[in-house]
Amino acid sequence: MKNKPPYALASVDNALLLLQMLRDHGSLRVSEAAEELDIARSTAHRLLSMLVYRDFAMQDDRRTYVPGPALTASQVVGRPLQQLRRCLGPHLDALCERVQETVNLIVRVGVQARFLASVESTQVLHVGDRQGTILPAHLTSGGKALLAELEPEQLERLYASSAAGPKEPGETGTGDPHLSEQAWAELLRELEAVRTRGYSLNIEGTEAGVSAVGACVYGASGEALGAVSISAPSARFDKQRIPGFVRELRAMAADAQGDLRSLSQL
Repeated sequence: MKNKPPYALASVDNALLLLQMLRDHGSLRVSEAAEELDIARSTAHRLLSMLVYRDFAMQDDRRTYVPGPALTASQVVGRPLQQLRRCLGPHLDALCERVQETVNLIVRVGVQARFLASVESTQVLHVGDRQGTILPAHLTSGGKALLAELEPEQLERLYASSAAGPKEPGETGTGDPHLSEQAWAELLRELEAVRTRGYSLNIEGTEAGVSAVGACVYGASGEALGAVSISAPSARFDKQRIPGFVRELRAMAADAQGDLRSLSQL
């Protein structure tokens, strides 16, 4: 029998109970959450809104709350992500300072792109913090940069049927892999273009009004450890800025090489 902490935080406890309810029930309405926790509907709504913000919940077409990608995501296996994040942190800060736009550190898990860290721009109009967000890899700039590192056979295995189990060591193939034939053909063409030019683009592919450019960062043996993206409001993301963004991404990757080589078990 576990003892309740002497200084339990009611709001944290309620949020954790909501996570358990979503996990066990599969769906949840605001009224049900309020009744179950004996709290006001407005409080239940605020708690659920925070879970949506951090991708632990989302709303379906009926405005019912269901488990979000963060709640159903699989564990990242065999990657020292905390070390990677700490190593690149100062370089992300410096990159954000130079480009004056939000920058992100992204890793790929199966067909998902996970945002490990964000450094927000200080401009009034800017892309917000994406840390903790999970999105389809084939739609994000960082995810596409990482997918372009795979061989054609690996890509086919990854997107054939993620529900069937692991496709490659350390990966679970989580996410929705079922692309239409047209979408699959378009993805293959886009990834070939990414390999040719060395960077990827996301022009409002995941969110209206937001565009991004991404490129990989590499370990000592040449393997892609993750990707870094520069995200900006589409109103400021014109073609003339892309070459400058790419130069800055490459300069950051070069500056980080010494630190990346010092990481263990990569």
